[in-house]
Amino acid sequence: MKTKKLINAGADAVDEMLQGVLAAHPRHLYAVEDMPRAIIARNGPRKGKVGLVIGGGSGHEPTFLGFVGKGLADAAAIGNVFASPPPDPIIACAMAVDGGAGVLFMYGNYAGDAMNFDMAAEMLALDEIEVRTVLTTDDVASAPADQRDKRRGVAGNVFIFKAAGAACDLLYSFEDVERTARHANARTYTMGVALSPCSLPQTLRPNFLIGEGEMEIGMGIHGEPGVAREPLRPADAVTDELMDSILREMKADRGDRVAVLVNSLGSTPMMELYIMMRRVKSRLDDAGLILHTSLVGNYCTSLEMAGASITIMHLDDELQRLIDHPCDCAMFAR
Repeated sequence: MKTKKLINAGADAVDEMLQGVLAAHPRHLYAVEDMPRAIIARNGPRKGKVGLVIGGGSGHEPTFLGFVGKGLADAAAIGNVFASPPPDPIIACAMAVDGGAGVLFMYGNYAGDAMNFDMAAEMLALDEIEVRTVLTTDDVASAPADQRDKRRGVAGNVFIFKAAGAACDLLYSFEDVERTARHANARTYTMGVALSPCSLPQTLRPNFLIGEGEMEIGMGIHGEPGVAREPLRPADAVTDELMDSILREMKADRGDRVAVLVNSLGSTPMMELYIMMRRVKSRLDDAGLILHTSLVGNYCTSLEMAGASITIMHLDDELQRLIDHPCDCAMFAR
């Protein structure tokens, strides 16, 4: 059975979405001339500031383009649905935000993204633009703790990009921006659960199959296999399973502070997210952890997939300051 979508043609969906985003957010965003997949912050880039370029496939909105703005990312390179952007828009983003202090690339740890961003970095070096790269690897389910560098980047992007963007906005040196980005990534943990599939605009067919009474723990945001397929259980039990994995690895001490994101994968409503948030807070209280800040809603989606993820950033004084630093983006403000 085909799914229903409010689109014109699958092949046009990404470009028409971007046209709509620019129409809705002209105060925040513009596209590089003749490069509509290179989205730039109007008030972010400036001389002497490290430029932050993020990017990846479409279908995860508001990641990535929603986090472009002053105090967060300076630009986002946008790919097709669930596909890496090619080098050209990445290069255009970097050139538009280069303030002479270097450009940091940040994106999730996926092979296609790494190949294209690395190619862009090599070409930018020919124009004497220094580029460094920090990959996000917050998905606890995607590899063991001792292979953190093999993990995928998922909803934890929100906090990790936020910390790095604040460091850029505060005019940290290139070395300190890179250090901060790596530190933020190392202290961010995400676990998710999928309840139903999504469908690509080009196919209108589910991208995986899951039983009527089943859920999949740890499924990736492109439908990558998770770690366990189980009978669907009540929200508290599901939340506990996700929190157990995060808290076991995070190894926080009582009195430590955390930032929490309860994220919809696309079609899970706010009611269900807040039911999960209630349980998250209870688990944090039991562990003696202090909830410093929380986000609940659609932050890193997978088209219309049903399900949710929980992200926890283990704060220290520096990360707390950076998370609290003001930002003004098209789809996110602080």
